[in-house]
Amino acid sequence: MIELIATLVMTHITIVCVTLYLHRGQAHRGIVFHPVLEHFMRFWLWLTTGMVTKQWVAIHRKHHRFSDQDGDPHSPHVYGIKRVFFKGAVLYHAASKDKVMVDTYGVGTPADWMELHVYQPHSRLGIGILFVLDVLVFGWWGPVIWGIQMIWIPFWAAGVINGVGHWIGYRNGKTKDHSRNIVPWGIVIGGEELHNNHHLEPASARLSKNWYEFDIGWMWLGLFRMLGLARLRGN
Repeated sequence: MIELIATLVMTHITIVCVTLYLHRGQAHRGIVFHPVLEHFMRFWLWLTTGMVTKQWVAIHRKHHRFSDQDGDPHSPHVYGIKRVFFKGAVLYHAASKDKVMVDTYGVGTPADWMELHVYQPHSRLGIGILFVLDVLVFGWWGPVIWGIQMIWIPFWAAGVINGVGHWIGYRNGKTKDHSRNIVPWGIVIGGEELHNNHHLEPASARLSKNWYEFDIGWMWLGLFRMLGLARLRGN
């Protein structure tokens, strides 16, 4: 039971870091975080996913530029729903190797010493350290927990959001793409389930629109704002 709770807590922290830091904060510049919280999220993502901020941001911005058209790095209407759902992480990896694209769309992301000398060049070191920590803390459950952590973002973000979020669901408004709200309660994927809402207002840090919709990422952001750890850009 402890192992299950720990896994759910750690994967949820990862989701929160992806949706608040990478997505709403870095890609769309909607949030400004306190330096301590921002660096914790950067470190946590390096440790648990190996993703590079500049690459993630660039790929997502290009997705909005060419959403569901040729040029979209991961549209199910370009590559097919099966490929995006099951191999979304492969499409992400391929896009991340396009240095020109990353430099073009990744403007404004962190470029400090840690980013340039640790997080970017040694992106796999973090997940290696995580494996050791999981084994030391959880024993033989460690490799299982580590495996779940490794597939959590590729499945939910690359597969479900990028695939299902542009294939099945309801819409609160028309966009140039096929974005859909998968369910009205964004809990498991940090609020990203409300994908059509996001494409309607990409710059908004809040993904819920109707009274019956719930964005857990917005809830966490509200807590961080109350503690003085975050603010909406422009406020």
